[in-house]
Amino acid sequence: MHQIVRSPKQLGTLIRRERRERSWTQSHLASMTGLRQEFISKIEAGQEGTKLATIYAIFAALGLELVVEQRNPNQAPSIEDVF
Repeated sequence: MHQIVRSPKQLGTLIRRERRERSWTQSHLASMTGLRQEFISKIEAGQEGTKLATIYAIFAALGLELVVEQRNPNQAPSIEDVF
């Protein structure tokens, strides 16, 4: 899977999709990461201000990794990417 994420909302959508693909509940993911279910819900809803260490823990539980690439300067950003 290759997914571009440029906002907290897109990140939350990615986490929700990956969790659901594994048929996990938010509570199950929370127990795998040491977080509360309510916090997983807020992240999936796109809440801003989540610590990077928390995202790393969620990615580890889901078997994902973070890759940083330079943006393609020829690709016009969507309005979501600007704000």
